[in-house]
Amino acid sequence: MDMQTHKHEGHGTTRQHGHVHGHHHHGRLHEPSPAPDAAGEAPPAGTIYTCPMHPEVRQDHPGNCPKCGMTLEPVLPTLDEDENPELADFSRRFWWTLPLTVVVTLLAMVGHRLQWFSMGVQSWVELVLSVPIVLWAGWPFFVRGVQSIRLRSPNMWTLIGLGTGAAFAYSVVATLAPDVFPDSFQAMGRVAVYFEAAAVIISLTLLGQMLELKARSQTSAAIQSLLGLAPKTARRIAADGSEDDVPLTHVHVGDLLRVRPGEKVPVDGVVTEGSSAVDEAMLTGEPLPVSKRAGDKLIGATLNTSGTLVMRSERVGAQTMLSQIVQMVAQAQRSKAPMQRMADLVAGWFVMAVVAIAVVTFFVWGIVGPEPSWVYGLINAVAVLIIACPCALGLATPMSIMVATGRAATQGILFRDAAAIEHLRKVNTLIVDKTGTLTEGKPSFERAMPAPGFSAEEVLRLAASLDQGSEHPLADAIVRAAREQGLVLDKAEGFESGSGIGVRGLVGGRQLALGNTALMEQLGIDVSGLLPQAEALRGQGASVMFLAADGKPVGLLAVSDPVKASTPEALATLRAKGLRVVMATGDGITTARAVATRLGIDEVHGEVKPADKLALVRRLQADGHVVAMAGDGINDAPALAQADVGIAMGTGTDVAMNSAQVTLVKGDLRGIAAARALSVQTVANMKQNLGFAFIYNALGVPLAAGLLYPLTGWLLSPMIAALAMSLSSASVIANALRLRRVRA
Repeated sequence: MDMQTHKHEGHGTTRQHGHVHGHHHHGRLHEPSPAPDAAGEAPPAGTIYTCPMHPEVRQDHPGNCPKCGMTLEPVLPTLDEDENPELADFSRRFWWTLPLTVVVTLLAMVGHRLQWFSMGVQSWVELVLSVPIVLWAGWPFFVRGVQSIRLRSPNMWTLIGLGTGAAFAYSVVATLAPDVFPDSFQAMGRVAVYFEAAAVIISLTLLGQMLELKARSQTSAAIQSLLGLAPKTARRIAADGSEDDVPLTHVHVGDLLRVRPGEKVPVDGVVTEGSSAVDEAMLTGEPLPVSKRAGDKLIGATLNTSGTLVMRSERVGAQTMLSQIVQMVAQAQRSKAPMQRMADLVAGWFVMAVVAIAVVTFFVWGIVGPEPSWVYGLINAVAVLIIACPCALGLATPMSIMVATGRAATQGILFRDAAAIEHLRKVNTLIVDKTGTLTEGKPSFERAMPAPGFSAEEVLRLAASLDQGSEHPLADAIVRAAREQGLVLDKAEGFESGSGIGVRGLVGGRQLALGNTALMEQLGIDVSGLLPQAEALRGQGASVMFLAADGKPVGLLAVSDPVKASTPEALATLRAKGLRVVMATGDGITTARAVATRLGIDEVHGEVKPADKLALVRRLQADGHVVAMAGDGINDAPALAQADVGIAMGTGTDVAMNSAQVTLVKGDLRGIAAARALSVQTVANMKQNLGFAFIYNALGVPLAAGLLYPLTGWLLSPMIAALAMSLSSASVIANALRLRRVRA
């Protein structure tokens, strides 16, 4: 499960945003991962802030988005327990002015019946009560509205600022200088005022923003929970054997650490002694604990269940897999889906259209409406401005993306960006590498078959003795098997390695040769008696080596790379979803066909070079297929980059991961089926949200403009418009949060 040290450094942060931001990402990461106990502190220096809806907006200090006015958020959430400062500010403004809004509304509705004071005086009372609501509680909205006009980036705050500003300014003039209005504006002894409309709109907008900020905080819950996985301390073993608990920030590469049962593994590293089962579900989604013993890799933040382990730390801070996952998820959450670009474009034009509709509404009502026509004109124009706020439209896709990437991370699926989520559902052809993708990628000794007069044990012992000097993975499998069987190995002398065909050396006075058929032919050794067995083993997908001593055949050894237990189920699921699976491997065609036959894969390409894999992807794309490529090696990188969606196995190399749009932390093909299911659900969710936002505005604007008045007598009060606007945003967020329960 070795997720390479620099797995994502070159991809994403730096590539998208330049070196400065990439650097900040790492500085930022180093803090929350090792020291998540820094609750309640201000974000550390070097924090980059970005807009949830416009990820291209990035700055090194808090503020508002120049495009949509939303408050900028740190690129990477921290474990701070503190409430969002904007939420705290809006809550304070809302609760302090809510009683004033209630009083103003009651006076407007029933003041004339109560007759506590003359209607002229009532206008002054409403003005005094409304000033703190509009000019203090609503001040952030006006600031954002002015900013949007100054930057020529019309958005929801343009509409709210214009709407509430118009209603309030008109009412102030009507109170201070009622004589400038004609008699038709008089109603019940005063010029009609609409302080309550402005007050209620501001209170409801504040409430809507509070609900939205609370819901938005849930979208980063996945990252928060990942950050929360890291333990706060580690038990370090000093050179003199003494042990003490140190903060995680004090752990360095190469330190020896003790992990007791029930404790979390502090950082990424390797087991040096002890054995245990480690629960890796929190990062890989794998439900069963994985057994670990000396030499096995450990991932930080996973849970040690049964035995005590001593480990050597290999990666700390920003380099741990947990930190890299957090970084990748945060980056994906902030990226923009292709569908979002369309929504952004529509929203910009939409605001301009709404302002135009509001102006037309004002004049049409003023000229042809019933008395007091200009008052009706003003109120309906305000209702149009308020109900048409494109906040639901702007939130529609980012919310879905944020929830989906968080959900995927908990299942061990990392999307590089929103486009990957959107594209994955279209894939109809999957190219898979054999070694490390379909198979374990770790050769294991299968069996030794002796020639007459020798035993299988003797064949293995001699081969392993000779192979001790070799670094080849197949040799490693043979030596490991001999040691597991407790065989005593002799020292090999005069060891020499042939160019890819085998090895030779002197063991216990015998001249041994171990290699393929080519080596045996070169040495003039007749192995024809073993060939039928060799071919049978190759047909089962094994690699075969012959062993000869003093010019005579001793036996053969079969080493195979076992198929991952999850592969058959994963392939069945993918086929059921209508995907065509193609195998492309650098292995020999006989072995490749044997594995493919066992797994039911029809199309097999053996002995392919990296350039051949790239050509295969291009050929399939030219035929009109949408191609995903799953691989884990450096040889897969060109094909991963060329494919419509590149899928890297988390067990593989960092080069593969840098080239891929999707990484499966566990390196299990079942993750592809899960990722594709999530892609389908997410895109459906985004469409639902966009559809809802469009329909809501398509129905709301004509109603607010009063188009139905001649037929039904219906008018939409600005207060109802404000409530509908807040509910539309809330409903879009609620729909997006449904993705957290998706079963892939």
